[in-house]
Amino acid sequence: MSDITLTFPDGAQRKIASGTTGFEVAKSISPSLAKRTVAMQLDGVLSDLSDPITKDSSINFVARTDAAALELIRHDAAHVMAEAVQALWPGTQVTIGPVIDNGFFYDFAKAEPFLPDDLAKIEKKMHEIIAKNAPFTKELWSRDKAKEFFRAKGELFKIELVDAIPEDQDLKIYSQGTWLDLCRGPHMTSTGAIGKAFKLQKFAGAYWRGDSNNPQLQRIYGTAWATQEDLDAYLKQLEEAEKRDHRKLGREMDLFHFQEEAPGSVFWHAKGWTLFQTLIAYMRRAQERAGYMEVNSPDMMEKHFWELSGHWENYGENMFTTTLPDERVFCCKPMNCPGHVQIYKHGLKSYRDLPLKIAEFGKVHRYEPSGALHGMLRVRHFTQDDAHIFITEDQIMEECLKINDLMLAIYKDFGFEDIFIKLSTRPEKRVGADHLWDKAEKALGDVLDEVKRQSNGRVKTALQPGEGAFYGPKLEYVLRDAIGREWQCGTTQVDFNLAGRLDAFYIDEHSQKKTPVMIHRAMFGSLERFTGILIENFAGHFPLWLAPLQIVVATITSEADTYANEVVAAFKAAGLRVESDLRNEKIGYKVREHSLAKVPVIIAVGLRDADARNVSIRRLGSQDQTVVSLDAAFASLKSEAMPPDLV
Repeated sequence: MSDITLTFPDGAQRKIASGTTGFEVAKSISPSLAKRTVAMQLDGVLSDLSDPITKDSSINFVARTDAAALELIRHDAAHVMAEAVQALWPGTQVTIGPVIDNGFFYDFAKAEPFLPDDLAKIEKKMHEIIAKNAPFTKELWSRDKAKEFFRAKGELFKIELVDAIPEDQDLKIYSQGTWLDLCRGPHMTSTGAIGKAFKLQKFAGAYWRGDSNNPQLQRIYGTAWATQEDLDAYLKQLEEAEKRDHRKLGREMDLFHFQEEAPGSVFWHAKGWTLFQTLIAYMRRAQERAGYMEVNSPDMMEKHFWELSGHWENYGENMFTTTLPDERVFCCKPMNCPGHVQIYKHGLKSYRDLPLKIAEFGKVHRYEPSGALHGMLRVRHFTQDDAHIFITEDQIMEECLKINDLMLAIYKDFGFEDIFIKLSTRPEKRVGADHLWDKAEKALGDVLDEVKRQSNGRVKTALQPGEGAFYGPKLEYVLRDAIGREWQCGTTQVDFNLAGRLDAFYIDEHSQKKTPVMIHRAMFGSLERFTGILIENFAGHFPLWLAPLQIVVATITSEADTYANEVVAAFKAAGLRVESDLRNEKIGYKVREHSLAKVPVIIAVGLRDADARNVSIRRLGSQDQTVVSLDAAFASLKSEAMPPDLV
């Protein structure tokens, strides 16, 4: 048997016989290494430790405590959960069980519904299975053998999965003790490596393969972590996130609501709309300072237009359409970019006109499956702070860096300073020639390198292969909120394709027609989603400048009504958002009610306050109150309510 060369992370190399397994290599280095290793990475790809190595490869041994093992812990936990369910309810069919963010799920076909108490039963059985520490073993089966086996067990969904595996791919069967399943792998060495830091979270309904025409299954969600400390921290984060849920706070603060007659659409109440308009006003000022021209494009355009742009072919399944009596088909816009190209084309453009920056707070419409909708964080109709910059190719770096600086400054004003930037490259489904994608990806890669250089490495970056838009690669700006969750918000996309598809051009310095490069840019992204993120980040305790209702002036006695109205009028004249509460209720009741509604400042006034022209100020979340003169309160609160970009 011929020798092959392994290269280790430190650059060291070792010759081994072709066909030697990863476990044998680890054991030959050190028995302790073999004991703590649960998998390996061959040329960066996670693999079973029992796999034979048959070619020159870079190798990295993965311990259970390594970050790379977390996906395996969750994958293995899903398999153990499936075994536990079938042990407790024989005859239950197992379908699919992937790893997801922070956990895993498995879908089951079971005659009777699971009951709430069943989660604890399944967890207990999982602990028993894990304690047996059965090894994970892999076999390659023929399709006929696999289908015969699963048919005999009544696992009809598995037969369908077997048929879906391409002929050029191995059909892998993983066993843990006597239980086995069809799986791509890889797995750790044994069930014991999963550990005890897991928890089953909830049941949900799911259609087979996500198609409502298929049978409905029962899904079990779980989470798993390397240590109990990590699990406890995650569960605490979930508990805190539940308290901050924007849907709950939206009701308490009277901001918005949803209803079944308009799924995925927001019914804005007056206070919520005030918050929404405050965000737009802030962004409008930022864009005006940066040289953008605000426009507005039609919400609906003919289907042919979207065919030319490439949206119909690459995004058509997400678009709402309507057919008029004359049989012309129109589409609600899912994006603003083609409309902005039409505005750009109105009038001849020279290279001297570039960069040309067009911005719009445009309402876009995108179909999302009902099961994916989630308050304001996942909707069907939303407003984008969308902009498109038409430039020459040599202006890409300069304009993208300007966008980056503006983006980071805006996020800082809202309290987000822990930013992650991801470069998303060409997807499988796309328009345009590969050489144009090469240029666009290199340009954005160079921009990201320069951002890192200018920040002295403080800005974290990552690569997301295949996650770009269908017309160009993009930088995605990910924010970390007050409880450590990550939210993807802003994007910068470099596009060498759309302007040319829609016949946009400019006249260069040699009097030749040239196709402009387009930069697609959003900073909040979806304003609805960003509003939901802000509500949860601040837990409804908005800074004064952002709060939809900033101040309530509440009377202690009706004898102070005239003074209260005077105070309200003074604050309103200064542009503050203020209301009075003159109801014949005790002041303690009023304070509790307005605190629940997350009003940042409650001013209490009584007869003595009126005589002395004082006010008592109570801040949200505090039991203390401060008595100051009306003039002092006016000056202080007016200054505090000033938006940060105007200070």
